[in-house]
Amino acid sequence: MVNNQYKLLVVDVDGTLLGKNRRISAEDREALAKARDSGMYVSLSTGRAAQSCLEIINQLSLDGYHTFSEGAAVGSPSQGDEVYAKPINKQVVRQMVEFAHRHKIDLDFYSATQYFAERETWSAVAHRHFFYVEPIMVDFTNLWERERIIKGGLVVLTPSEADKVRDFCRRFSDILYFSWVTTPVYPGVDFINVVAAGVSKGKALEALTAHLGIAMSEVVAIGDGINDLPLFSKAGLAIAMGNAPDEVKAVADHVTLDVDHSGTAAAIEKFLLQVSG
Repeated sequence: MVNNQYKLLVVDVDGTLLGKNRRISAEDREALAKARDSGMYVSLSTGRAAQSCLEIINQLSLDGYHTFSEGAAVGSPSQGDEVYAKPINKQVVRQMVEFAHRHKIDLDFYSATQYFAERETWSAVAHRHFFYVEPIMVDFTNLWERERIIKGGLVVLTPSEADKVRDFCRRFSDILYFSWVTTPVYPGVDFINVVAAGVSKGKALEALTAHLGIAMSEVVAIGDGINDLPLFSKAGLAIAMGNAPDEVKAVADHVTLDVDHSGTAAAIEKFLLQVSG
């Protein structure tokens, strides 16, 4: 039986669908397919840029709308349709580049369709081999004039890099939003998503549900990170992964199994594919 109370399933990616082995489990794939085939909308909501999700979207046959870049963009890559976007102000991009150059900080930038780097960094290699995204190498000095930047990115591998990144975050704390996230694939590495102030997965969900004509009470959200809290605050049913930090579990309506034990599938089976008695 299908629980018709819910119409939209929103799922995080890293730490929710992807665990240490970098693969979506067969159980998760099957459960997501059942939810999709039952008539539910199934939508990703991730800190990743759109181009870093294309393989996952294709693997799961999800041809609808998804939330990317912490909520800075909502759209359908397969249809080339953009529902919502809040890019970083061009002058702010210029200031980011100037600060990064002055303090020798490696930045990444993302437009709606492209990933930019200035040199071959650890991040550029990881994007190529893990996200299957080829970086476009370009001098950032005038990038702000040519491109609409949806998201910036920083990576912390060492304590000295952490100090530099914290200085960067303090400098722009009033005009940008920073989300520190991790992935089980790269333990000990911090990925910092940099987006315009006011961006969140929750606000993106508001735009998506308005576009689809779905009430918030009809949304189920599954996630594992601090950046999922705004999503949980809006969804009708919030489900935290077993590997989520305690502060995420504390606000969730339910805690499922961890990512390496197909917690997403367990949650779908429990709440969406059968009506609980």
